[in-house]
Amino acid sequence: MRVMRGAGLAGSVVAAVVAVVVPGPGLSAVAEPVPRRVAPEADVSLHGHVSLDGRRLGVMLRAGNRGPSPLVEATVRLRFSVPLAAGQRLPRGCLRAGARTVLCGTGVLSAAGDARRTTVVLGLAGRPAEVVVRVDTVWNGGASDRNPRNNTHEVLAPSTGDAYVF
Repeated sequence: MRVMRGAGLAGSVVAAVVAVVVPGPGLSAVAEPVPRRVAPEADVSLHGHVSLDGRRLGVMLRAGNRGPSPLVEATVRLRFSVPLAAGQRLPRGCLRAGARTVLCGTGVLSAAGDARRTTVVLGLAGRPAEVVVRVDTVWNGGASDRNPRNNTHEVLAPSTGDAYVF
């Protein structure tokens, strides 16, 4: 191995390492570059509405992808300011992640395709006058998202039975 030194930007010294490969049985003298994996780019967007009526909380969620790359799946987190009732049945693809948190998979999100809908109806441990619901994407398959503002929301839902949009 040989180290070469030379002047870099603004006179700084830069060290470069040069490896010498000696061919032998099964070895090639030519080093091939390792392909660099580039993350796909996708724009997950979450929209929908929340309604609270007594002890019953409804969340209708539309998860979309504005592209340019399709996603095999994304995971959406729903967090609530009040505890959920125990022993509830959740829709397929959703699971409890704590006393106040539910995670839901979106399924395939094609680029610029139709949004995937998920409706979650939950019982609450008490009878609150209002609930704050936080909705965000916690996993998008490793894609880069240049516009994360449209996949994070916080909604205040008073106990009126009305739908509050996000």
